[in-house]
Amino acid sequence: MITLQEYVARREAVFAQMLPNSLAVVAAADEAKRSRDTEYPFRQDSDFYYLTGFNEPEAILVLVNLGQSQQSVLFCRTKDALAEIWQGRRLGPDAAVDQLAVTQAYPIEAFATEFAGLNKGCDTLYWSHANEALTDKLQALLKVQRQTGKHAQVPSQWIDLCPMLHEMRLFKSAAEISVMQKAADISVDAHKRAMKFVQPGCYEYQLEAELKHEFAMQGARFEAYASIVAGGANACILHYTENNQILNDGDLVLIDAGCEYQGYAADITRTFPVNGCFSEAQKKVYQLVLDAQTAALAALGPGKKLTDAQDICIRVLSQGLLELGILSGSLEDIIQERDGQPPAYRQFFMHGLGHWLGLDVHDVGNYQQNGEARLLAPGMVLTVEPGLYISEQADVDDCWKGIGVRIEDNIVITDDGHRVLTAAVPKTITAIEQWMKSS
Repeated sequence: MITLQEYVARREAVFAQMLPNSLAVVAAADEAKRSRDTEYPFRQDSDFYYLTGFNEPEAILVLVNLGQSQQSVLFCRTKDALAEIWQGRRLGPDAAVDQLAVTQAYPIEAFATEFAGLNKGCDTLYWSHANEALTDKLQALLKVQRQTGKHAQVPSQWIDLCPMLHEMRLFKSAAEISVMQKAADISVDAHKRAMKFVQPGCYEYQLEAELKHEFAMQGARFEAYASIVAGGANACILHYTENNQILNDGDLVLIDAGCEYQGYAADITRTFPVNGCFSEAQKKVYQLVLDAQTAALAALGPGKKLTDAQDICIRVLSQGLLELGILSGSLEDIIQERDGQPPAYRQFFMHGLGHWLGLDVHDVGNYQQNGEARLLAPGMVLTVEPGLYISEQADVDDCWKGIGVRIEDNIVITDDGHRVLTAAVPKTITAIEQWMKSS
């Protein structure tokens, strides 16, 4: 669990990086309409949540740094007995001061009038450049200030807050890693449950239901992203989410799914046989992907580069594709781009090795520094997910067609290497078959 003290420390870390006489404005997410008078389940903006732990819409956080004086000011919805009967409880400005440890709190309706006073004496405004609605709101308020002469000296320098904040988010604290381990544990159990449940004749959406049930029963009401449950050739569609087809005897099923727990995501992929036993062709493709992941994992640790691990993964996959006869030529020929054409291996492995993981499933943080791939460091959490996808239209022997395999784990970089957060899901061919038979 992330403590109140950690949220305060995060805001203090932002203050420490802000210029003197500046303020930062971070907005909560808006509710999204689903249909007519219903909304999608609310999901807080990750940057706002990272700094506050506050999970309501219609809120704005303002951090004011006047050198010796620093204050965190929250604008949020007021208490409203009637609205709370219909739509749920609200924290309200009075309780926010104590429960969120902010300096002051006001009704959200007061933002327009209070903002002029908050930016008085500030030369610099930090905000999220990507948030167009917030940009328009701030520009309109500052325009009114200039026209009315109210605190006419408005901030003249605008700086995107995201690079600063996202670099902070890239490095997870011990408390964050603990929450992410819990998200991983719940997701592990869901994948194991799906392996036990599957049988020829069931539907992809039934496996999806098993995943969601396990998530919810362990306190994770929501998926971190739309679950992929892809039987047979559907696994060759990277972001397949229809999940409405029957699962056939003799096919593999690829499940890419993870829960969101206390705001943090897990992201696991496993591929296994619908009938509990890999065919010979499936074994060969699966083992190749597993060998590539094993080699990539061995190359990941502090001071290492994700791009180097990806290069190792590509070499393992490419060599295996040559040995299986799926590709022909020399290893270097199929790895290198030729005459402006993509490398030959990319028709079967067309995505990256992994991505950052955290409050967002594809979490924030730069992958490069000073124009080069950045070095991994303790506290970074990422996925490692090689795959092979051999479509039914591929120019290969029929035995390989329609086989799609991805194996994905979540790791945290440690002082002396890495730790796999998702290691408890069966992954070897023997372990998968044994687990499925044990049901």
